[in-house]
Amino acid sequence: MAGAKEIRTQIASIKKTQKITSAMEMVAAAKMRKAQERMLATRPYAEKMRSVIGHLQLAHPEYRAAIMREREIQRVGYIIISSDRGLCGGLNGNLFRHLMKEFKAHHDQGHEVDFCTIGTKALGFFRRFGGRVVAHATQLGDAPHIEDLIGTVKVMLNAFESGEIDRIYVAYNRFVNSMTQTPTVGQLVPITGDQDEKLKHHWDYIYEPDSKEVLDTLLTRYIEALVYQSVVENGACEQSARMVSMKSATDTAGGLIDALQLIYNKARQAAITQEITEIVSGAAAV
Repeated sequence: MAGAKEIRTQIASIKKTQKITSAMEMVAAAKMRKAQERMLATRPYAEKMRSVIGHLQLAHPEYRAAIMREREIQRVGYIIISSDRGLCGGLNGNLFRHLMKEFKAHHDQGHEVDFCTIGTKALGFFRRFGGRVVAHATQLGDAPHIEDLIGTVKVMLNAFESGEIDRIYVAYNRFVNSMTQTPTVGQLVPITGDQDEKLKHHWDYIYEPDSKEVLDTLLTRYIEALVYQSVVENGACEQSARMVSMKSATDTAGGLIDALQLIYNKARQAAITQEITEIVSGAAAV
């Protein structure tokens, strides 16, 4: 029964793994609900900010901020948001593959690319990739705060204002539902608002104390809010992907246990049959 003993050991090992993946699935499900609530709570603010900035694009103030003006592209920057931990299926890999296609397109056009990474997985990947990582933030936790992102975002904005970077994008996974997470890349700077034809010819704001002070502060807060919303969206995607991945691992472990249990029963039955045969043969010989 040496073979049967090995099978029993293997079954016990898989059962332990199954317990771990099942526990991780339940933890991810609980965290996913909190992450979704956090994401839904921040969406109205982000949407209102987009609406205000869209109106600013139609306004005609005496001051036009630098981050609202287009210029010729020589170098672009990407703020890439990933998870800090693995075991979440192809969430990070799908985003990185999507970005590789964009980077190739920029390379073909002669554009240089700088990276700002948020999350351990993105930092590790793009360092191995050989890219120029100008800023990074890791270990933000399950409930990130916008204060943890301000310094990282400021590095990219300063590079744009100084002329080192001509365009900034943010890349993250957008939450669709618990089963679907979509790799998404959006332009942050220069800011492009939604064009509302109804307001195009008569929309403006009254600025107090002056348009420069108001716009510089507002647009910076807008960029920070968009990055924070992207981080929150990616966090909800991470927990959803981990829950699905751990459920799949738990189900797979169950299937392996059933298959090994069947093999074990056959091996045990064969051993018993062999012993009976030997006993009968020995009695017949006597």
